[in-house]
Amino acid sequence: MNTVIKSSLLEELLSQENVKKNLSVATLVEKVLSRKEGVLSNTGAVLATTGKYTGRSPEDKFIVKDSISESKVDWGTVNQPIEEEVFEKLYEKVIAHLKNNDEIYVFNGFAGADQNYQLPIQVINEFAWHNLFAKQLFIRPTEDQLATHEPSFTVISAPTFKADPTIDGTNSEAFILVSFKHRVILIGGTEYAGEIKKSIFSIMNYLLPEQNILSMHCSANVGKEGDVALFFGLSGTGKTTLSADPYRKLIGDDEHAWSSSGVFNIEGGCYAKCINLSEEKEPQIYNAIKFGSVLENVVLDEDSRRPDFDNTTLTENTRAAYPLEHIDNIVNPSIAGHPNTIIFLTADASGTLPPISKLTKEQAMYHFLSGYTSKLAGTERGVTEPQATFSACFGAPFLPLAPAKYASMLGEKIDQYNTNVFLINTGWTGGSYGVGSRIRLSYTRAMVHAALEGELNNVETTKDEIFGLEIPTHVAGVPDEVLVPKNTWENQDDYVAAAKDLAQKFHENFTKFTHVSTEIAEAGPIYK
Repeated sequence: MNTVIKSSLLEELLSQENVKKNLSVATLVEKVLSRKEGVLSNTGAVLATTGKYTGRSPEDKFIVKDSISESKVDWGTVNQPIEEEVFEKLYEKVIAHLKNNDEIYVFNGFAGADQNYQLPIQVINEFAWHNLFAKQLFIRPTEDQLATHEPSFTVISAPTFKADPTIDGTNSEAFILVSFKHRVILIGGTEYAGEIKKSIFSIMNYLLPEQNILSMHCSANVGKEGDVALFFGLSGTGKTTLSADPYRKLIGDDEHAWSSSGVFNIEGGCYAKCINLSEEKEPQIYNAIKFGSVLENVVLDEDSRRPDFDNTTLTENTRAAYPLEHIDNIVNPSIAGHPNTIIFLTADASGTLPPISKLTKEQAMYHFLSGYTSKLAGTERGVTEPQATFSACFGAPFLPLAPAKYASMLGEKIDQYNTNVFLINTGWTGGSYGVGSRIRLSYTRAMVHAALEGELNNVETTKDEIFGLEIPTHVAGVPDEVLVPKNTWENQDDYVAAAKDLAQKFHENFTKFTHVSTEIAEAGPIYK
């Protein structure tokens, strides 16, 4: 199938009477309820469940290997290749499937808040609630923009179309296929809305570096003095929670880009984890869940329709999707200057990394390439408790290019703009997972505040004897003994064993980065 045939099939689909284009939020909510795709909570948000797929399916994601992608993509277990013929046959089947639906929904909008680098996108959905999700997560066009909108990339999502691996060449009934040649993302077999969001992020991670723009899996906010902070980290490490600060304006909660002009948000909304969400601890996120928002896999009280954010019956990966405008304290448009501070977030399940440490440039590059965290329950199918993982650039599942490309760009920018970098552990203290406890959010917030306000730039530090990290001896609002992990463990020998085990994992992981400088390679844990 050539591109012309692909376009004609899509045009034929979009010309049908069952296609509903760019519906309002209110109309989409009505569609969700009338079609029984979801229910209304007492907050005004609609709630939908996603069946057995309550997280991303990385083993079912493929990139079409063709004349455009073959020499550019970093092929491997993350970027799995699939033949163009497989994509084309599934494309035809999905289009035929959608043609027979009573209604399908289309959203036209953008990825990228900076109009100089915006990507016009089109999202075609089988479910009204998925289209509402897309409308709230991406950048919504003005009437004038909509009139001239020409999509550069199209997402087609058909959850009720199940692939047959023996015939269709997939790994399971679910599939996420990315074709850079045809500029189409094909999603089927899974109702998890996060696949729509992250597929566009993967596209931006491919396109932006070609324009010398660093794409980043991070949240961002800005202080009263215009000081910008970036928060890197995988899902569940605290990006959304920690960037939603009442004293700083939110730029965005998950995906950003860093150009020669500064930072801009790739999205127009937030996709926040809401397990154990409370108004007391996270008031901005809690109060953003209102009419127009989408709750995913949250359990409601049957009578009151009140969300039970502590209920993990369906999954720990419960989510809330809402537009940035649901938060009062935002930057609009989502554009700001160059970052003053970068924070790497990790949820260390071993309980051995310091709660906060200040990094040299070489350590920053080492830990950026390492991207260590503990994969939290629910974010991916089959993960039921934290697992130590290394995800390059804190976002390997979404990086089509080699990690060294993004790391090199970040290093250049840290140098150019003299950016301070900190590593903050939002994971366990006093022991590993199952023995210790999660570091208090109030302590983490105090450490973040101190880092952003410059209070840790010239303070006394102590070097961690295993990881080689410089730990501040005092941070306002945090007990001194919490700052040094071994002081929180009852058994010092157990701590040393666990810390050495994690250090060894760092070293083993870093052996795959064969082209970095000696200074960066030696900036990891001291223990070998």
